[in-house]
Amino acid sequence: MHPREHGGQSAHSSLKAALFITATFLVTEFVGAIYTNSLALLADAGHMLTDVAALSLSLFAMHFASRRATPRKTYGFYRVEILVALLNGVFLVLVALYIFYEAYHRVLNPPPVKADWMLLVAVIGLLANITSAYILFGKHHESLNVRGAFFHVLSDAIGSVGAILASIAILASGYQIADAAISVPVAILILWSSWTLIRDAVDILLEGTPSHINIVSLREQLGRVDGVESVHDLHVWTLTSGVLAMSCHVVAQDDGLSRTELLTRVNGIARQRFHIDHTTIQIEERNIPQDVFESCNCHFGAWDSPS
Repeated sequence: MHPREHGGQSAHSSLKAALFITATFLVTEFVGAIYTNSLALLADAGHMLTDVAALSLSLFAMHFASRRATPRKTYGFYRVEILVALLNGVFLVLVALYIFYEAYHRVLNPPPVKADWMLLVAVIGLLANITSAYILFGKHHESLNVRGAFFHVLSDAIGSVGAILASIAILASGYQIADAAISVPVAILILWSSWTLIRDAVDILLEGTPSHINIVSLREQLGRVDGVESVHDLHVWTLTSGVLAMSCHVVAQDDGLSRTELLTRVNGIARQRFHIDHTTIQIEERNIPQDVFESCNCHFGAWDSPS
């Protein structure tokens, strides 16, 4: 089994468990927010609603991304996962903006809050979010989509902590504005997590070089392979979380080495040292001008590694 397939099954099970916990508590927190008139709880409940949507979309994306490639979608549907991760990041931004909006109005005119019930609901919510975050922890390194779900749940946990602190402040001093005030740093943290998610998703969609790949080191190591004169037009990008692709042109030396052996050596460096799964390597003869390849746009000697 491909490592990604095994990780995908594990992440899928974790997402299902987190979705069940989140959906179960959503109704409780929403009713509690209405009853206590708490913005902190209402914001957390609204965020939890986006969590349910995000987790559902994540499960859908993982299922859709597992479909086989077609003649029109030759790379398959890997990028569905990245699109959903980007959508999750946008959801987080909207939630943060809503919290800022409500907090502004409540700071100007703080409404009464039932702090005792607010504290109870917030504590239960924190336990639910910690459980979901624990289930997803570790899996968020395998998939950008799961990372988005993890950030959603983690932001919810932070929101629950904020609601607990606000309820304690109100119970201790009657300071009703604490409910709105505590929502602002929570919204800032949500914006931070959403920015990280959106940045990574956009970077993949723009086919940027993965942050953990040193393209200079890769070029140097490929150039040191026996039989390689030089390497140019080197590109590395991410198909989806954990699946990298590379293409390059290799100018071969006139040393009698077979092209099959040369391709095997170059591919071995990319796969073993940089964990690049898909490689397309074009072999060029040293005595053929580069502009010949550019003008005819040919790809003789190209080799695609198995996925």
